Amino acid sequence: MFTGIIEAAGEVVELQKEGGNLHITVCSAISNELKIDQSVAHNGVCLTVVAIGDNTHTVTAIEETLSKTNLNTLVAGDLVNLERCMQMNGRLDGHIVQGHVDQTAVCTSVKEMDGSWFYTFSYDPSFGNITVEKGSITVNGVSLTVVNSNDDHFSVAIIPYTHEHTNFKKIKSNDVVNLEFDIIGKYVAKLFRK
Repeated sequence: MFTGIIEAAGEVVELQKEGGNLHITVCSAISNELKIDQSVAHNGVCLTVVAIGDNTHTVTAIEETLSKTNLNTLVAGDLVNLERCMQMNGRLDGHIVQGHVDQTAVCTSVKEMDGSWFYTFSYDPSFGNITVEKGSITVNGVSLTVVNSNDDHFSVAIIPYTHEHTNFKKIKSNDVVNLEFDIIGKYVAKLFRK
């Protein structure tokens, strides 16, 4: 369980294919605090730490994960948003995030708005996922509030702190991002489809 509040943006330093799996090694400010077998969200994808190095950690994404997320587009030098799992005695500053990406989306627009940024993302509505105006959405693991909710696209407004401390500063038009839709909204939508 996560909150969508990013702890660090880590740099991908090595990618190694092994069969259908991809081992991803990341250098970050929190890597030396991690331990093997710990769950860490990478761009919103819950992955298990399998190795620790000097200021680096390695996780493995299986073929199923790679086919449904943007992890299959990573190259060395890319930034990934990192969040350790939520502590039950802490505050829930973002919203309830499972670390299970529902689908990807494509960035269709980035607009600077005099100190903040406005991003629009388009997604395939055939998966049955929905956004709600002023509802929660997770984009690359970042807990955000939906604006301009539509059937196949939505926007989010990014404050300077989030822009600087996540990989949003690198997202541009046509980039693919991971989406996790609000868990409560998913249950409600499923009930209404019955």
